[in-house]
Amino acid sequence: MSLPFYVSPEQFMKDKSDYARKGIKRGKSVMAMDYADGVLFVAENPSSTLHKISEIYDRMAFAGVGKFNEFESLRMHGIRQADVRGYSYSRDDVSARGLANSYSQILGQIFTEAMKPFEVEILVAAVGEEGQPNELYHILYDGSVADETNYVAMGGQSEDLSAYLEKNFRPAQPLNEAVKQGVAALKEVENRSLPNGNLEVAVLDRTRERRKFARLTASEVEAMTAGAETP
Repeated sequence: MSLPFYVSPEQFMKDKSDYARKGIKRGKSVMAMDYADGVLFVAENPSSTLHKISEIYDRMAFAGVGKFNEFESLRMHGIRQADVRGYSYSRDDVSARGLANSYSQILGQIFTEAMKPFEVEILVAAVGEEGQPNELYHILYDGSVADETNYVAMGGQSEDLSAYLEKNFRPAQPLNEAVKQGVAALKEVENRSLPNGNLEVAVLDRTRERRKFARLTASEVEAMTAGAETP
């Protein structure tokens, strides 16, 4: 009788990490950054119906990269959890930190117990009220959580995007300047032309009433980026 094939726990976890990272690397990039009135999101996404950036609650948004069906199931879980908590207690009790912790537990459990990990990275963002900072929680495929400041990049070109933003990010810039910078960053790291119709752009705008999330149309993005040059 032959002995069963043995893989050490360390090697098994490393193989799962490599598998998840390769899947995420194939995905199109998403970035989020602070601007004067909130948080801006920019993603490469040629689909007009399958969104990578979505509202999740009153002043919170969700973004995902990797396998669409996997991060979409996570998005729906977050919406249900936020709605139940807000209805059972108070809308003020729904927090981005609480949702990030919930996602961390789910992804950590899947990574540890399932044969195949989720090939996703997700972002939970909340716009701060006047005088309060924005919140950016970056959750990885294994449940690791990072509390980011000013900006965050995910997906295929995340390292290059982060390096670009580290060099060029300017705090408290107006929306049109932030959009110019975000679109320029994607175009530079991808090293190719990206039509505005292939971009998904959205904001969490603290100046809006109650629901802070809004999408920008291709024509709005075009007007904001007209004549923009890559720094």
